[in-house]
Amino acid sequence: MASISALGIGSGLDLNGLLDQLNEAERGKLQPIQQQIQQQEVQISAYGEIQSALAAVSDRASALNDPSLYQSVTTEVNGGAVEAAAGEGATPGRYEVTVNEVATAGNLATSRVDSLESVITEEGGKLALTFDDASLNHEVQIEAGSTLEGVRDAINADPAAAVNASIIFDGEGHRLALMSEETGREASITGSSFDQLADGALADAPGGTVAQLGGDADLEVNGIQITSTTNRVEDAIQGVTLELQQQGTSTVEVAQDSQAVRDEITGFVEAYNELKGTASRLTAFNGEEGQAGTLIGDGAVRGMEASLRRDLAAGVSQEGVVATLVDVGLSLAVDGTLNIDEAALDAAIVEDVQALAGFFAGDTDAAGLAGRLDATLAQMLGDNAALQGAINSAESRIDSLGERYTRTEQTIERTIDRYRTQFSALDGMIAQMNQTSAYLSEQLSNLGGPQQGGGGMM
Repeated sequence: MASISALGIGSGLDLNGLLDQLNEAERGKLQPIQQQIQQQEVQISAYGEIQSALAAVSDRASALNDPSLYQSVTTEVNGGAVEAAAGEGATPGRYEVTVNEVATAGNLATSRVDSLESVITEEGGKLALTFDDASLNHEVQIEAGSTLEGVRDAINADPAAAVNASIIFDGEGHRLALMSEETGREASITGSSFDQLADGALADAPGGTVAQLGGDADLEVNGIQITSTTNRVEDAIQGVTLELQQQGTSTVEVAQDSQAVRDEITGFVEAYNELKGTASRLTAFNGEEGQAGTLIGDGAVRGMEASLRRDLAAGVSQEGVVATLVDVGLSLAVDGTLNIDEAALDAAIVEDVQALAGFFAGDTDAAGLAGRLDATLAQMLGDNAALQGAINSAESRIDSLGERYTRTEQTIERTIDRYRTQFSALDGMIAQMNQTSAYLSEQLSNLGGPQQGGGGMM
């Protein structure tokens, strides 16, 4: 008998459909495992949300724990003579700055050349540059056959030339213009050997070399005379950099940067409340919808919230007096979030910023509130923290469930293969029975009844 290539061909039964139904029923055993894997993945995602929110609070706490935050100052300038920027070490104060002269760079324009196409030097040579400060003197190598543009490019390509070169047209011819890279008299270029290098290439009316010495800046700060080789004057006012713009007088006011402190405290409160909101959402139970948060009843989250609440509620001892959140314009609400009393916070910043610094950043002997939180948050975000442990456990369960899923899937495949073999045997057996039945029916149909002869009695 020929082999059966598809189930049901021999028997006429829908064995393929029946096998599909059995396969679907068997694979239903995988759904609970897949659901458990998805639950663990959702938990890991939820723990990740908590960790991200914790990291944001940690960043804000670290900023509040930096003593330099409370020493930051800002500058306000009235008048266009200078611009000012305060840095580390600047102290509040008011300064009158008078700019008598701004620093200028030295300039030198060489003799004229008729055409830009004229070859300055047939054989090449060295262009000597001299400065008021002889230590800057330098010779630039000029290639043979160089035009005025070639000389310019050679100077600009030489990092030791201490000048910037360009070409100007004065109405009668082209000149090589040199400007000192640095301002101030000592950096001024005073001469060059251009006429000797360009012997024979100068214009009929070459004109003379035109030179202008650079000048030092001359200014007064609160009546004190100051000179500078550049227009960037540092530490004439301690911790403040002045950029001289023009002659005239400006008033520079250096003040405590209260906005920077306020922004950091506000940012910390917002980050903390965001963390609290995330934790509440993930651990809440919605009675109307009958849905529980992903991390409802989770011990790691409860422990995290309790630790942070303890740190916030604990006071900070300053010179024997314990300060609390209320003293700096903050308070813990009933729902665990932080509130800001705007007026009280502004008063704490303006009236005694150093006391505020002691509250948040502490001193050399003890950490302040931000330092305490910083240490707590570092532990919570560490590899051995409860949150990371919960994530590791969930990942281990996913691995275990994945292995279980694979084993169950293999068992299902073996079961379906067994069904397929059994159905194939059944199909063959029924086909054989059908063939036997057809054969017997054919044989029986070929059997005739008894023969009866004709004739009767005469």
